[in-house]
Amino acid sequence: MNNLETQSTRWSIRTAESIMERMPRLHECNGLNGKWSYDYGVVLKGFEALWRHTGDNRYFRYIQQQMDHFVQEDGSIRGYTEDEYNIDHINNGKLLFALHAETGERKYRLAAGRLRGQLERHPRTSEGAFWHKEIYPYQIWLDGLYMGAPFYLQYQLEYANGEGLDDITRQFILCERHTRDPETGLLFHAWDEKKVQPWCDPDTGLSPHFWGRSLGWFVMALVDVLERLPGSHTDASELRRILVDTLTALRRYQEADSGVWYQIVDCGTRKGNYLEASASIMIAYAVAKGIRLGVLDQTWQETLDRAFRGILGEFVLETKEGWINLNKNCQVAGLGGADKRDGTFAYYISEPIVTNDLKGLGAFLKFCAEYEWTLPEANRAKGVSARREGADSVGHV
Repeated sequence: MNNLETQSTRWSIRTAESIMERMPRLHECNGLNGKWSYDYGVVLKGFEALWRHTGDNRYFRYIQQQMDHFVQEDGSIRGYTEDEYNIDHINNGKLLFALHAETGERKYRLAAGRLRGQLERHPRTSEGAFWHKEIYPYQIWLDGLYMGAPFYLQYQLEYANGEGLDDITRQFILCERHTRDPETGLLFHAWDEKKVQPWCDPDTGLSPHFWGRSLGWFVMALVDVLERLPGSHTDASELRRILVDTLTALRRYQEADSGVWYQIVDCGTRKGNYLEASASIMIAYAVAKGIRLGVLDQTWQETLDRAFRGILGEFVLETKEGWINLNKNCQVAGLGGADKRDGTFAYYISEPIVTNDLKGLGAFLKFCAEYEWTLPEANRAKGVSARREGADSVGHV
């Protein structure tokens, strides 16, 4: 089989092509209505990985086209307001480094500086952890580590002479310290320093459940940071320990038959719970990257291969046109801000389950780019074919 034929069979290529055909303008998709939403950054980081692996400039152009809708010539960002102090708004900034490096256009550097300025002034807990949002005061959410930390690290390395890295590693150390459950080793979705939120335990400040995607965000953030963090940094070994311990805890809950994970990780087959795509993919991505980085040893390969087969078998469908659909994504979940977002089991399973949500698709593209392009060919060959479905369930945006 020649190289072109090999590439055409890769899930990463097929997923990227499906996204470009269906969604030429991401800001018009999935009901986002032009918002500066973190979803774009998840998808576009997958495109960046694929561009670097293949050298295909179509993928870079796709990134640039999406980001140029938002980034103006003076570095201002359409739809972005700093004084919301929303850590989610930092995520898309991860694309600005490649855009600036490749094009030399000053607007990308200026836009990155605006986002870095938010972190400079972003409110924090008494120990220095970023609040998730100003409207969620004194709260650490696992999600926020993915949104802020990898951008913050890359900015400091590329534009600030590598200074201040302790502030980045501290975010993970504080988060794990306050959210880790000593019995299971899993991390609760969130912690309220003031212990006053309706969703938290008044004694511990913890939310009551282990939400799969929040754990997925956390371990993805860890491997993305460990990839760039200098190995000599005083906290590097501690971050590696946190990654190994968290993934080891998650491995205990990998569903035996399918090889993937549940929406509420530790509740197994409790009525209403379901195997969820985005969480499973994010966890698998962290395992794949952890193996490549040498943080995880080769005993993890079987876990990874089972997860890859399970993701394809449980969530991925190929249409007759050859497009890729990703099913069983929790559309959104959070805490507070609305009466029903109370952190209960009933709440987490009540949120809509959708196809081709950008968070899941982006994570799948990132995972496939990692699994198919950086691991040995023998491991990649262990996947299974996706099921096929009729054209009427394609779900155009």
